[in-house]
Formats: sequence, structure tokens, C-alpha cells
Amino acid sequence: MTAAHQPSLLDMAFGAPPALGALADAVRTPLSRGAWVDHLPGWVSSSDEVFQTLLGDIGWRADRVRMYERDVDVPRLLRWFGEGETLPHALLTEARERLSAHYAPELGEPFTTAGMCLYRDGRDSVAWHGDTKGRSAASDTMVAIVSFGSPRVLTLRPRGGGDSLRFPLGHGDLIVMGGSCQRTWEHAVPKTARAVGPRVSVQYRPYDVA
Repeated sequence: MTAAHQPSLLDMAFGAPPALGALADAVRTPLSRGAWVDHLPGWVSSSDEVFQTLLGDIGWRADRVRMYERDVDVPRLLRWFGEGETLPHALLTEARERLSAHYAPELGEPFTTAGMCLYRDGRDSVAWHGDTKGRSAASDTMVAIVSFGSPRVLTLRPRGGGDSLRFPLGHGDLIVMGGSCQRTWEHAVPKTARAVGPRVSVQYRPYDVA
């Protein structure tokens, strides 16, 4: 693993264990066509311990995709945890359970999988897309993302054109995209020329959503 992270001075000084805040504090932004986004900065406190675990050997892989008649590297490292697979830190399991309980009245089912992306520096990114593989291609669903490490911006825009929204995601922040968001909006993490350290996003999804 080549990524490096400088732990926060507060975490080092007080040795506080990682903990989750109240999901009721999330602020909802209604979007068009039945989509919405919940945003909760600092949902995970004292999150350096979790981040250091994620930067370790958890099975990260580098993928390649076919683009313009040639194979290119995916600009980030990937790790997928399927239903029933043990997550690399207990707090990540607790987070999935808390999210499932809180959003049960709207989602109607638990979050079961955890996809993870490691953005090693500002050159790593993810292009505009919606998570529309599986049931989310035709049905409303949710994707909950917890961010660890250096701040990066998640951008959203309506499919077919329109003004975009920017959500800065910092260490321990949560964003949940719900309603028709995956079908009617797109999201991306753009490259940045700024000097930034590594970031890991943990994406919780229900069964058969990718």
C-alpha cells in the first residue's frame, strides 16, 4: 500500500475510540424527480483508527476497463464485501446496522453489502455515473457512503443536464442518496490538482444494487 495518512492530533492526544453520531441530525436536500440526499458531517468521530485499518491489507485490487478500444487502469483501488462477509472494522458493521435501522421505514430492507474505493491522491477519481446495476435500474433504492481521510468533493447532477450540486465530504462524513437518485441523477468524485492525501469511501447498498 503506497497511500499514507497523518493521524489527527485530537485522536492521538485523547485516544478516543471511534463512535457514531445521531442519524437524526442528517440534513435532507430534496432533488428533482423524487430524488433526495441526506448529508451528515462528522457522523463517525475519532475515525483515524478505522481509516488506518482501511489503508492496510484488506484485499485492495487494481482493476482495468476497456475504453476507446484499449484497456486502461481504473483510477482508484477497489474492495467489495458481499452479504455475510466480515467487514475489516467493527465500527463499519455497527454503521451498517444503524443505517439499516434508521432508514428501514423508507428503504424497507437492510443494507447488506459494502463496496470500498481507495482514492490514493488527487489523480484518483470516479466519473459521472449512477448505481444502476441490478434492481436499482428500475426501482428506487438507497446508497449510503461514509468517507474517511482527506476531504474530497462529491458532485451530483440531473441525468440529461442541469445544474450540479457539490457536497464536500471530510473525515467521518456521511452522505445518503435515496429515492430515484441513482436513476435520475448522476454522481462523481472529480480529480483535483490540489495536494491531497488518501481517502476511502465505504458504500453501503441493499441486496442486488451495485
